[in-house]
Amino acid sequence: MKLIASKPKFWQFQQRTKKRLGQKKLILFRSIQTRMITAITLLILMVVTAIIWLWATNEMEFYRQQKIQQVESFAAAFGQTLQLELADRNWANMRTKMNLIMQSNEDFVYVIVSDRRENHQIVSAAPAEIAGQFMTDLVPVAVSKVAIRDGQEKPKASLKARIAETYLLRDIDFPPNTLRAKRGERIIEAAIDIPFHNEVANGTFRVGITLRRMDGQIVNAVTKTLAVGAIALFLGIIAAYYLSWILSQPILRLRESASRLASGELDHRVTIHSQDELGALGRSFNDMSDSLQASFGKLQKTLDSFERFVPEKFLQVIAPRGIENIAVGEYAKHNITILFSDIRGYTALSESQTPEETFKFLNEYIAYVGDAIDEYGGFIDKYIGDAVMALFDENHTDSALKAAIAMQLALKKFNQKRELLGLRTIASGIGMHRGEVVMGTVGFTSRIDSTVIGDAVNVSSRVEGLTKNYNCEILITDAVVAALEHPEDFHLEIVDESVKVKGKETAIKLYRLKLD
Repeated sequence: MKLIASKPKFWQFQQRTKKRLGQKKLILFRSIQTRMITAITLLILMVVTAIIWLWATNEMEFYRQQKIQQVESFAAAFGQTLQLELADRNWANMRTKMNLIMQSNEDFVYVIVSDRRENHQIVSAAPAEIAGQFMTDLVPVAVSKVAIRDGQEKPKASLKARIAETYLLRDIDFPPNTLRAKRGERIIEAAIDIPFHNEVANGTFRVGITLRRMDGQIVNAVTKTLAVGAIALFLGIIAAYYLSWILSQPILRLRESASRLASGELDHRVTIHSQDELGALGRSFNDMSDSLQASFGKLQKTLDSFERFVPEKFLQVIAPRGIENIAVGEYAKHNITILFSDIRGYTALSESQTPEETFKFLNEYIAYVGDAIDEYGGFIDKYIGDAVMALFDENHTDSALKAAIAMQLALKKFNQKRELLGLRTIASGIGMHRGEVVMGTVGFTSRIDSTVIGDAVNVSSRVEGLTKNYNCEILITDAVVAALEHPEDFHLEIVDESVKVKGKETAIKLYRLKLD
């Protein structure tokens, strides 16, 4: 009887205890601070997890791409060296090279050369036992078929390597009785054609690189990432507890929002949780943020438009303390390359058109040549009617010459378009000179303009004018040639050993820059 009576009492005690604990949990969870700690901790956990995952994924992709580039570069370089040996069937020399390759780097697990003329028979390989096979047993047949381009009759040689990520079908020993790679080990194979006179593929060079070391690097990177993530999570939980105490105070939250707005986060808005005076203050704060964001958006558009009138590189010289502090007389000396381009026969062309047609024509023409200047790092200083004055501030003049060639090629495309429309084609002359100039601002208080002043500008303009006399598309001075970093990349021809341009006493040498 006593035992039976004690059972309900114990059950009642147990239920009361659970109820008290449940009430404490509910009271605890109703706390703003507790909910904020929980929410922020979960957010940090998700962010840290995402960062760890992204970091690990990027590391794996980085190492993978690194291996692919390594094997691709090697295959492309080494495959080219085998052209003569394959053509002459010099298998002994090829075997020697391949053995040296295998000995020099433990990541290489096999190198193979197959002869298309012998029905893709492997004529030279390391390890040597692979030689003589028609389809290697090291990797799946599908990989080999893609590598040797099986089924294609006399394909044109391709200098682009065919990359395959696969696995080994058996163990590889190299040197003999020394295990080099195990069956099932992941590898990357690169296959490239060995051309004959750069046209038909005589054979195929294949190289396999183990991913064993890459896997170790990935494991090491992931381990470090997890360690960093654990530390970040621990610090994040501490920060969550601290921030929750601060953010539980609405005024402090509003102050933090104001600080973020002041620091430049114009898209930040206060989260409003109540309809009281603090809620009204939050809505006013958000209205203010909307106005500021709209005002700064307009200002940014104005700045972007201003840079279209004055190039950014020019602004760095004439406005070193910011656009709002531009003043007359700001200048700096620079050694630059000046390019002048002018349309030949423009006066006659403009007389045959209406002003609207001329305006449209100029904008279309400038769009073509302007893209060429931008592509090679130059910037247009000004338009003088149909003439374009561009500057190149690099230490060498290679880019300027490339831009001039690109401008003439662009002009040909422009003329092709005009021919299709039944319009008259045009020609232009380009002159270039290099020298010291002054870049700065001129004018007075209510009207300021940017400009480039110097003897080099005048010489460049005169040289452009001489393109008509020498019947040249592009004419450059010896100063430009002297500043070339790779003169062998251009076709230059002296057109005048000594010529005095108008307004200059010292004679200069002129070169014609050919397009082909």
